[in-house]
Amino acid sequence: MLRTILSLLGVTIGIFAIISVFTLVDSLERSLKESFNFLGANTILVQKWPWQLGGDGSYPWWKYLKRPHPTWEEYEFLAENVQNAASLCIMANKGGIVVKFENNSSNEVTLMGVSNSYKDVYEVAIEEGRYFTAQESIGGRSVAIIGHRIAEDLFAELNPIGKTLKIKGISYHVIGKLKEEGEGFLEMEAKDDEIITPYHSFTKLYYIGKGKGGLEPDITLKGYDSDLGLIELESEVKGLMRSKRGLKPREEENFAINHPDAIAEFIGATFDIIGIAGWVIGSFSILVGGFGIANIMFVSVRERTSIIGIQKSLGAKNYFILFQFLFESVFLSLIGGALGIFLVYLLSFANLGTLELRLSLNNVFLGLGVSVVIGIVSGIVPAALAARMDPVMAIRTQ
Repeated sequence: MLRTILSLLGVTIGIFAIISVFTLVDSLERSLKESFNFLGANTILVQKWPWQLGGDGSYPWWKYLKRPHPTWEEYEFLAENVQNAASLCIMANKGGIVVKFENNSSNEVTLMGVSNSYKDVYEVAIEEGRYFTAQESIGGRSVAIIGHRIAEDLFAELNPIGKTLKIKGISYHVIGKLKEEGEGFLEMEAKDDEIITPYHSFTKLYYIGKGKGGLEPDITLKGYDSDLGLIELESEVKGLMRSKRGLKPREEENFAINHPDAIAEFIGATFDIIGIAGWVIGSFSILVGGFGIANIMFVSVRERTSIIGIQKSLGAKNYFILFQFLFESVFLSLIGGALGIFLVYLLSFANLGTLELRLSLNNVFLGLGVSVVIGIVSGIVPAALAARMDPVMAIRTQ
């Protein structure tokens, strides 16, 4: 009995180690990808600075420092000429600002200046009020859509729609309030702390351009729902930007086209390596548990030798004896594996702050599948020995 419990414990610990690592990896990967949702899906960004994911760590910033940043004129040029984009927008932002309403204030606010088409590229979930109109955008009207936290800080129980807040002493009319998103994983950017204003209104507050304090806008283009469409869009945008900036055929591009999807791919590749580590950690415990189950099955075969002889004398086929012991081995392994999965399930209720652990069905099936394989590998040799026994010699065995 003790031998059986110890063997099952080995399988339980092994499955727990593997599935807990995979559950943690899946949860981390999901949370990170959700945290980067603000970059948009199926989009490309025209920016001054290229992103670097992985690599040898060297980043030639001095090479990109003198590049011009995207401009409103380039945004209009792309809007008039691009054919493979579902929509596009230009945006700039300034973080760490303070907004006020009467005696209340909200700190660490991110102010976004966006074109009217921003809502067609990114999700803008408005809970109350409305989005600004094209006329308000073109005219640079002082209107604002505020995040949930800002609404609570400034207006408490009051309805913010129609109220006037102040940014750098300038009054902004609140026309919309965003739905609450909650705290993002690793404190990533969240719309609860954002105020969205028309781009031309934003440029009245902050300088866009080179020099000290100058902000750099981004142009985002949303492609159609296909990888091929995104590739065609990138090629088209490169050609249009080179044409707009007057670059000669052999001149290097002085702009960057960045892909948010590349972040998801990089995250996935990184967590694949962590998953391999989980297999290595769990395999040692599984190996011990597998040898334990094999030992139990050898003992079981030896103790039931005479019974095996009687069964075979009564007409039991070799495959029947084989599957009989193999089933027992798999069953024992499945019990250990199920206990390991149950422990991971209990772990998913642990409070890890903004990280939510979720035990997926894929990981449950993986754990059970690994348990079945362990049972088969551990039991195949003892089961084969039992199936090959001579019935006469087996009956004589005491």
